[in-house]
Amino acid sequence: MIRGVLYTVGRVLIALYTRLFMDLEILWQAPLPPGPKLIVANHPSFTDPFAISLLSSHPMAILITSLAFLVPIFGFYLKRSRHIPVTPGAGRPAFDEALQRLKGGETVALFIEGAISPSDGGFCPPRTGAVRLALSAGVPIIPVGIHIVQERLRVIEAKIKGEVYPEQWYLRGPLRMVVGEPIHLEGDVEDHSHVKAESQRVMQRIIDLAHEGKRQLQESALRRKEKPRRRVAEAI
Repeated sequence: MIRGVLYTVGRVLIALYTRLFMDLEILWQAPLPPGPKLIVANHPSFTDPFAISLLSSHPMAILITSLAFLVPIFGFYLKRSRHIPVTPGAGRPAFDEALQRLKGGETVALFIEGAISPSDGGFCPPRTGAVRLALSAGVPIIPVGIHIVQERLRVIEAKIKGEVYPEQWYLRGPLRMVVGEPIHLEGDVEDHSHVKAESQRVMQRIIDLAHEGKRQLQESALRRKEKPRRRVAEAI
């Protein structure tokens, strides 16, 4: 009950913020299927978990770095919303928790790179956790490509437990999320070469979707530039 209320309130606040300060658009190539599923995206900024939550009105469990759970108030919200902390270098407990949630019928979201993407706009190599989870739980992967304008990234230093952590936040500017068709995996989760190959395939699909978001954003910007020109031409 509390989780549902917190999740709904969080989504409303995030939607309000993106409407006031960001040009966020979600492009759907296919609707989300019913039942448990694994939403898998790239990770260009620390803003991504907030944006991902807008994909579904139903509560989802997002795998988020355990450091975020130590931040006052925000950490309380993450815990009570039942998101899943990922401890750097010790991801097994998070994997097991995510697997249990999927088998229990929930939707789980994670970032396949396992870290923030390079600041130059590239991508980190994929981790295999997403594919192993999908195969183990027998759920589809929903690939999501996130595109932002890199020049608008802001590095903000967060002080947690006496340590300073530089974080890449995307607080203002256009953002595109492209949701692809579900990917249904088959094969043995213990076949490491197969799991690695499928992880590369899923990563490439996410990269393609992120590039599609970039193309859509460029086309939108071009249309906005052309409208004033058309008005001037009509006036003449």
